[in-house]
Amino acid sequence: QVLVTESGGGLVQAGGSLRLSCKLSGLYSRWTFTDWHIGWFRQAPGKEREGVACITRGGLIPDYADSVKGRFTISRDNPEKTGNLQMNSLNAEDTATYYCAAAQTGYCSRSGVLTADDLYWGHGAIVTVSS
Repeated sequence: QVLVTESGGGLVQAGGSLRLSCKLSGLYSRWTFTDWHIGWFRQAPGKEREGVACITRGGLIPDYADSVKGRFTISRDNPEKTGNLQMNSLNAEDTATYYCAAAQTGYCSRSGVLTADDLYWGHGAIVTVSS
């Protein structure tokens, strides 16, 4: 069983920054973290979930969602088995629950969405941006 655990959410003022992290655990011994694509999604109250950033198992980042482009940066730390999302210049529209997802199959789309049949999800980290 693969566990995906997010951390780093919280309350921040508009214009501020937050860094979310996503750790994978429970990997079988024959699997490694570099077998996994990592994606970040968010869901604001009353809205559908949207993908915002994705990084392939090889470290490639095709692009970001237009809503976060130039402000958010996705990265991965393979020895720590962690994916990160650095969020800068936050505004009220960024308020949402942020979910990390991991997949061994699938791909990162050109709009920054992790697309796969076998997504493993975290429980989410709440980010609130006060204006």
